[in-house]
Amino acid sequence: GIHDVSLIQKMGDAFSIHPLVQEDIVNTGQRPKTEAFEDQDFIVLKMLSYDEEREEIRSEQVSLVLGESYVISFQEQEGDVFDPVRKRIQSEKSRLRKHGPDYLAYSLIDSVVDHYFIVLEKLGDRIEKLDDEVVANPSPETLSSIQNLKREMLLLRKFVWPLREAVSTLQRGESPRIKRTTRLYLRDVHDHTVQVIDTIETLREMVSSLLDIYLSSVSN
Repeated sequence: GIHDVSLIQKMGDAFSIHPLVQEDIVNTGQRPKTEAFEDQDFIVLKMLSYDEEREEIRSEQVSLVLGESYVISFQEQEGDVFDPVRKRIQSEKSRLRKHGPDYLAYSLIDSVVDHYFIVLEKLGDRIEKLDDEVVANPSPETLSSIQNLKREMLLLRKFVWPLREAVSTLQRGESPRIKRTTRLYLRDVHDHTVQVIDTIETLREMVSSLLDIYLSSVSN
C-alpha cells in the first residue's frame, strides 16, 4: 500500500528520497518513466494482470528507487508478478545473489514486461472467441465486447510506449548505478517491449477487423 502518505515520508527521510519522487510514488497516475537523481534512480512502470472472471486487464503502478546498495519497490496492493524473482533470490547459485542492486532492479522490470505477454495471450483468446461469435451469432453484447477490447488496447499502448523509452534510458548508461553488464540485460528487456508493442498493434488490427465484420453483418 502506498496511500499512507506519512509512511512514505518516513521512508523518504530514512533513504533520502527526493520529495518530488515521494509525490510521484503516491500519485499512481504516472506514466512509465525513469529519472536520475544524484544518489538514486527513480523508475515507474505499470504492472498488469488479467481478471479471468471479469475478462479485463487490471493495472497498478510500481515504483522502484535504485540506490548504491539497495532497491526499494512501492506497490499499490498485495499480489504481484515477482515470485520468480523471489525464488531466484532463495537459490544459492542465483545470479541475483552475486550481482548488485542494479541487476535486481533489472530483474523486477523484466518480470513485469514478461507478464505482459501472458496478458496479451489472454486478449488473443478473447479475440478468437469474439471472432466465432461475430460469424455465428453477432449481438449488441458482441459489439460492446469489441469496443471494450479497443479501449484496453489503447490503454496497453499508453503503458508500453513510454516504458520502451524508460528502459532505453537505463540501457544507455546515463546512470552511474547501472553497470555495463546490467545494461546488456536491459537491452534484452528493451527488445521485449518492442515485441509487446508489435503484438499490441497486431491485436488492434484484429479487433478493428472484427468491428468491420460485425458492422457488415448487421447492415446486411
